[in-house]
Amino acid sequence: MRTERSLAELFVVDPERAEALAWGRRGALKGASLAALGAALGAAMPFGSRMPGGLLPAALAQPAGDAPVLRMDGKAPLLLLGERPLVAETPETLLDDDVTPADKMFVRNNGGIPERFAADPGTWRFKLDGEVNTPLDLSLGDLEARFEAVTLRLQMECGGNGRSAFVPETRGNQWNNGAISNCEWTGVRLRDMIRAASPKDTARFTGHFGADPHLSGATDRAAISRGMPVAKAMEEHTILATRMNGQPIPQLHGYPLRLIVPGWPGSLSQKWLTRVTLLAEPHRGQGMGGTSYRLPVRPIVPGSQNDGATFADMTSMPVRSVLTNLAHGARLPAGTRRIELRGHAWAGDEEARAVHVSVDFGATWQEVALQPPPNRYSWQRWSGAAELPSDGYFEVWHRATDAQGRMQPHVAANWNPQGYGANAIGRAAILVG
Repeated sequence: MRTERSLAELFVVDPERAEALAWGRRGALKGASLAALGAALGAAMPFGSRMPGGLLPAALAQPAGDAPVLRMDGKAPLLLLGERPLVAETPETLLDDDVTPADKMFVRNNGGIPERFAADPGTWRFKLDGEVNTPLDLSLGDLEARFEAVTLRLQMECGGNGRSAFVPETRGNQWNNGAISNCEWTGVRLRDMIRAASPKDTARFTGHFGADPHLSGATDRAAISRGMPVAKAMEEHTILATRMNGQPIPQLHGYPLRLIVPGWPGSLSQKWLTRVTLLAEPHRGQGMGGTSYRLPVRPIVPGSQNDGATFADMTSMPVRSVLTNLAHGARLPAGTRRIELRGHAWAGDEEARAVHVSVDFGATWQEVALQPPPNRYSWQRWSGAAELPSDGYFEVWHRATDAQGRMQPHVAANWNPQGYGANAIGRAAILVG
């Protein structure tokens, strides 16, 4: 005799089937379905009737703490997404600092980690060549002596941040929202070096090269080698960094020299930098072309195959927010009726204009305070509070809007095979009582 599971049990072991049974054809969550959801979540759902049709609760859709933890000297307990190459995500609650400490910076490698440069870091060599009249071949010491130093707080975000929100699942590391940092970088402007090299009129693009080895061990292949339009290279916040948060850059993050291209995909911020070349045509290095760091110009069918021939390179990262003082899956004491909320928002080349939060599944939203950035390309602190009517299961939703009026969507949009640019609203499940 076949024993049928209760709907509450089914939400735990087979959420897709449970969701279909709960919502049925009309997409309205009522009566027994609402009770079953509450049982599965372990609490009543005061705003359950306001949940949009077909939406799975965040507590079931995004299990808290389900990734292994990176254990490494000098690093906080990050979420380990891959070991070869090494990839680790920063939990949102570790992103509460205005300036991201080195130990809390996310890790994204494309190849191996080179041996630490053992000589005087001032002797590290860097070249700027290609479509220039005066190629440069300088030591790091020459670089620092010859060009003005600047210190800026700059966001760096992986192009795949938020990838886990895509349905169906795409290729690549399944980031949540923690592939972001906002460190204080010190270095020299790339544009000052380009001007010193006297670029030709044909200089339209850059190509970047680093010392990280290819995972295969092949010496004739780069682990990652991307490039950008010269206009972005000439932007005053694009720098060759020698220090991070006032200290030498940690080996894991590019010691002794790293390119920082804020607001655009972090893959452009070449670690262990050895060379930048100026080109008349777009760079054809590893990580360029096809579907690599490229987005559909026109929407494609989710889950379909595509060679990326009609895609365009990613440029400015989309608007996004993180909640940093309250973890997904948090349990709060019975009787809690007011919750303080804070986090950060950013928007690639733009500033964030507003942040809103909701605790009733998006039925109503309230605007919270948003601070201006200390300099362009730094993230912005937001803070506020929300009132809860009772004990039970709630979700804190948060969304940011950029200066152009573009808002985080409710679901990840513009599906693409490698899962870039997903910036769905943030959802954190909490249980009160």
